[in-house]
Amino acid sequence: MPSKVDSISVAVGDVIKAGTPVAVLEAMKMKSPLVCPIDGTVKSIAVAVGDRVKPGALIAVVE
Repeated sequence: MPSKVDSISVAVGDVIKAGTPVAVLEAMKMKSPLVCPIDGTVKSIAVAVGDRVKPGALIAVVE
């Protein structure tokens, strides 16, 4: 379902662990946290707060 980026919890260069919240998406007044599935470093963030995103959209790159 299309969503709006409510918040972003990480910055480029952050070293994060699996399970770290990366962003929160809001759809139909429900907020859903997106957590990183791997340990790594945030290489880029592809969205900004307020952006509308579709399912499957790239939010951030973690390597």
